[in-house]
Amino acid sequence: MSPLKPRLRIGLIANRSHQDAAGSALVQLFKRGEQSILALNPEWVVVGRTLDAIHSHGLSQLCDPHIRFPYGRDGGLMKLVAHVVNSDPHNSVDAVVYLIDPVDPSSVFPEALALKRQCVIHGKPFLSTLASACEWLELEALTSGSTTHLSEGRGFDLAKESIALIAHDAMKQKMLKIAEKHFHVLDQFEHRYATGTTGSLLNQLAQRIKGVDAGRYWVQPFLSGPMGGDAQIAELVLEKKIRRILFLEDPHVARQHEADIQLLERAARTVTDFSLVVSDVDGSDRWLQLMTQRLALSRA
Repeated sequence: MSPLKPRLRIGLIANRSHQDAAGSALVQLFKRGEQSILALNPEWVVVGRTLDAIHSHGLSQLCDPHIRFPYGRDGGLMKLVAHVVNSDPHNSVDAVVYLIDPVDPSSVFPEALALKRQCVIHGKPFLSTLASACEWLELEALTSGSTTHLSEGRGFDLAKESIALIAHDAMKQKMLKIAEKHFHVLDQFEHRYATGTTGSLLNQLAQRIKGVDAGRYWVQPFLSGPMGGDAQIAELVLEKKIRRILFLEDPHVARQHEADIQLLERAARTVTDFSLVVSDVDGSDRWLQLMTQRLALSRA
């Protein structure tokens, strides 16, 4: 008899403005993702006040089983960082949903920044928008064998969608490998955008695959990140012209244009119910793999 598959463990926290209202992002997460959550049957690791809000909205049944961490001010977020890096399956999390309000000061506290960085380092999804959390839950639920949880095509008609492809210098070759491996999916997007050198490299890849003329403008390149390319893409995100951002970050180097990187992430969090960011190599590869399965089911 094969061993039982371990239950997925998801860390969960939401900034205060995403907790209290009946239509808050936290409430929408559980209502929009209800069927995916039921299919996955995960265990939740929830920071104090967020769990209080879940109870107050009558959503407890979708958040069981769960482990309660202290309030953020009492170290709950710090404990969540520790569980990201822990290799013990009984004291770790597989993914983090952190619904971030970009104007909440706590979103730039050291523990909040460390949480995202450690997720990238350890290849664990860091889901900071409502859209990213809902799409991740829906795609991951495919691994349970479920197809009844699928949404009514929110953003899955790729012929009407755009994607941004960005990679730091040390990650550009990994971006090219991912793009080549999943070229068929990326080629279905109506528009592809990239910053500077990444865009040029991706167009060279497309020319090799599709031919010189057909691949020449496969990606629309903007300025490099340090010269303002991140800001150019952020504007399209705010205008809801780019839903998905594949941003391969190198968390091990100091970045002089850190503010520009945060600006792009802030733009996605401003339109939390629309845009999503994938920031690590393993997560990007898995996301595109599951996206391929999801698109096949849409056509079936």
